[in-house]
Amino acid sequence: MYDTLPKDATVALEWSFDKFQPYLDALLERDLSADNVDAWMADWSSIAKLMNEVVIRLQVATTQNTEDEAIEARFNAFMENIYPQAMTYTNKLNHKLLDSGLQPENFAVPLRNMRADAELFREENLVLETQKSKLDIEFDKLMGAQTVEWEGEERTLPQMSPILLEQDRARREKAWRLMVDRNLQDRDALNDLWVRYMDLRGQIAANADMPDYRAYQWKAMQRFDYSPQDAETFQRAIEAVAVPAAQRIREKKRSRLGVDSLRPWDTMVDPDGKPPLKPYESTSDLIEGMTTMFSGVDPALGAYFQTMRNEDLLDLENRKGKAPGGYCTDLPLAKRPFIFMNSVGLHDDVQTLLHEGGHAFHAFEALKLPYVQQQNPPMEFAEVASMSMELLGAPYLTKAQGGFYDEADAARARLDHLETSIMFWPYMAVVDAFQHWVYTNHKAATDPANCDAKWGELWDRFMPGIDYSGLEDVRVTGWHRKLHIFQIPFYYIEYGLAQLGAVQVWGNSLTDQAGAIQSYLNALALGGTATLPALFQTAGAKFGFDADTLKQAVDLMETTIESLDAVS
Repeated sequence: MYDTLPKDATVALEWSFDKFQPYLDALLERDLSADNVDAWMADWSSIAKLMNEVVIRLQVATTQNTEDEAIEARFNAFMENIYPQAMTYTNKLNHKLLDSGLQPENFAVPLRNMRADAELFREENLVLETQKSKLDIEFDKLMGAQTVEWEGEERTLPQMSPILLEQDRARREKAWRLMVDRNLQDRDALNDLWVRYMDLRGQIAANADMPDYRAYQWKAMQRFDYSPQDAETFQRAIEAVAVPAAQRIREKKRSRLGVDSLRPWDTMVDPDGKPPLKPYESTSDLIEGMTTMFSGVDPALGAYFQTMRNEDLLDLENRKGKAPGGYCTDLPLAKRPFIFMNSVGLHDDVQTLLHEGGHAFHAFEALKLPYVQQQNPPMEFAEVASMSMELLGAPYLTKAQGGFYDEADAARARLDHLETSIMFWPYMAVVDAFQHWVYTNHKAATDPANCDAKWGELWDRFMPGIDYSGLEDVRVTGWHRKLHIFQIPFYYIEYGLAQLGAVQVWGNSLTDQAGAIQSYLNALALGGTATLPALFQTAGAKFGFDADTLKQAVDLMETTIESLDAVS
């Protein structure tokens, strides 16, 4: 009967649950044995891929236009009427397979993950997850509606970002203050939203008999290969290695700018008086250049990106009403990725598309695996795919290689990326340490004033060198401007661990380009079938939290920065 399922998920966008239910009931009713487990898994994957893609397409549509009430209503209807029943069936199917004692081929890690899901599952949490999805939409609408008046026209906050790269310091300050003042206008609304998020998460953890939401989320995110204590070790390594390196970068910028202190509106501008990099004139130019760059890294990657172009799987330009940020998501039935971002004509757009392109290539490789439970890699390694691509693609930024810049500007772009990557580790530590505090101090963290105080304390610990004198409200509400803190709790250390893995993959490419790329692709193809240490090892990297491994990475980056500085 599963061959009657739609091959195109758009056909099922308005299905009610009773359209999906017969397929799920048939799976539950079927006897399960070693002879038929593979066929059973294939059928389960067929219906799961369809349902997953339906909700993903609806969710994508809500981010493409946060002002579309009809799309929001359709998404909410799915979450209210289909999602809870679908998750209940998924839990029953998990138990059916686990109770059988059978293990499909290449399924040890997915079975481990399924056990965790089964242990955490509580039917009463399903309605809470639906409520949480509505809060996510509310957050997106708040942020997507933030606009300012600039030189006689309405602009979104991302559209203001290019001004922060201009040489006129007074103009930068004016733009920066306008942006943060607009964000502060929503301070009370964001605080109210935060309290509601915290109430939901506290109840979800309690329902699952977990001591706190950190313990719940650690298991829900299937972090079996490292502990909260390892995360804290990584924070200390960052404090010892990356914070001083970031300080050196900021002091160099302050000195070259010739200012007494580095203010927040000084952090993005070129310190040598050069104008902002202008990689492209139109989105089509951006897409064309990226196709050539990906092809330079590996022809197969260029072909993957061309497929995305051909099949309209890119939504790149910023516009009013569009949700903030960027992401790549998988369409499991179509076996395709989809990239969403907010391009505004900056080099950061190139970096974002390199990053999301890495995720897309991961999807193309992992979606070849037969069962849906095998296709989702752990996030710590998913970000290795994306961050490695940022570094592997960098040599192809020059026009001679089909990219966007002459040699000097390409060197400047690469230097800025490496410096930004070093400075990212301390910021990541702020976000990660903040969330550890939040979810192990739930009562205190439900008061946004306490969150402001903790964020300010962590900012001072990890982010010295930026002068926020007279800007206390902006400094302590930095957590308001981090989507992950609101929508995806604990999803941030992944970026820091992955950056460390990515630098190792890139380091390998400096001596053996072909070998490094092949190891990278081999690891992507494993999807979610291997542990984190095994995935990193396959890619040619060490999965570590220690200061020595981090120092090796930072040393390579700083040495490369010195050589690029001479060219730029």
